[in-house]
Amino acid sequence: MQYRIARAAAALATLLAIPALADDQPAGAAKAAICAACHGPTGLSASPEWPNLAGQHEEYVREQLALFRAQVRSNPVMQAQAQALNAADDQDVAHYYASQTPTGLEADPSLWGAGQTLYRAGDADHGIPACFACHGPDGRGNGPARWPALRAQRSVYVYAQLKAYASKTRYTPVSGKPSPPDQAAMMETIAGRMSDDQMKAVASYVQGLR
Repeated sequence: MQYRIARAAAALATLLAIPALADDQPAGAAKAAICAACHGPTGLSASPEWPNLAGQHEEYVREQLALFRAQVRSNPVMQAQAQALNAADDQDVAHYYASQTPTGLEADPSLWGAGQTLYRAGDADHGIPACFACHGPDGRGNGPARWPALRAQRSVYVYAQLKAYASKTRYTPVSGKPSPPDQAAMMETIAGRMSDDQMKAVASYVQGLR
């Protein structure tokens, strides 16, 4: 954990090299400037450990920022960053990233086939439903339902999130704070039934989705 925090702090220094935003930039662009250190100026992350935010649904990003700020979603770096934002900022930042275009990545050829099968058909023998039922056949997710877009998402990040769901550590309920999303319990159950190889395969597959 200390290593990840150190890497995020080091990445923050790259902000010094990012040109100042023009006055006519959208409000979200200015507010997202601090996010660029890890997630890139246009939502394409600087490290496979951090998610791409380009093209992510506004509803999902807004919700997650609020959960970070409430310390319900577990991530020390993001919990600290979200403290500088309020609900209006969340909306502006979410709108800005939703307007960006994700860049297609490639799936690992050795994992692509198994990942496609799991994503599209699930694994009935182990009670694992097809991922596309909620995240869509092309990984675009469902904004109003707050199912995130997965297309072109970094496989290292997706794998880490599946592990966190399986161990029930992605969210930590806090008394008096917003509750974890309704989808969290479902994802904890699904990820808990997945093998490590299945997690890696489906994470690689969604990285290659366009």
